[in-house]
Amino acid sequence: MLVGLDGSPNADEALEQAVHLALRFKATVVVAHVRETHGKGRRASDAGELLLRARERVADAGLAVETILKHGDPDTELALLARDVDTALVGRRGRSSPADVLGRTVTSLIRIAERSVIVCGSKPSPMNSCAVAYDGRETAQRALALVARFASVTHSTVHVIHATVDPAVGTMVIGEAEAMLSLQGVAFVTHLEPGTPGTAVARVIERTHCDALFAGAHIGSGGGRRSDVTISHAEEILLHTDIPVVIQP
Repeated sequence: MLVGLDGSPNADEALEQAVHLALRFKATVVVAHVRETHGKGRRASDAGELLLRARERVADAGLAVETILKHGDPDTELALLARDVDTALVGRRGRSSPADVLGRTVTSLIRIAERSVIVCGSKPSPMNSCAVAYDGRETAQRALALVARFASVTHSTVHVIHATVDPAVGTMVIGEAEAMLSLQGVAFVTHLEPGTPGTAVARVIERTHCDALFAGAHIGSGGGRRSDVTISHAEEILLHTDIPVVIQP
């Protein structure tokens, strides 16, 4: 798994989350820092110290670790590196981002990455009680399949959340998720909620105390071009909850 570091507290928490997950799945941790081309990134010596501390932290946990220093745009470079891993982990915002918004790199990365991206919370989560935002679209189906595999390892119950203004249609959509999870032998609870997906998901997470959320990325209305990829309400959700959110492309 890949972790993007920029020296911010949120990125440090992403590293801790990666250590937690890597111990569970016996994974190698690849720590990357990207020096931005416009000169606002860290000096080479600072970047080296940042990566060295990260290497020591991961190695002290008994895990295999690699470090990478790149130059360029952080979102693009991390997306390229993520092609060779199972998932990428990042913090919600960088050093210069206001506390109430998502960082520019994170917002872009979750739109362009070809692998799942875990946007981490302000503290590591055990990720033992998982929810999935499900609306039946293709990327939501992939997110559902991913959370099913995850739950089979953690032996946890999956909370399936669907927001709808039409209960009859919502029942059909959520029935698809029930059938898939039943075939996989995964325990689940479904939540058919009124309101917008963002508020519905946040409401269920608060009620159930889930500590991880899975969501799919959706193609926008611009003909399916990669630049038009948007996140299925995840950007709104990320601003309303402080648990890891796994974005599935």
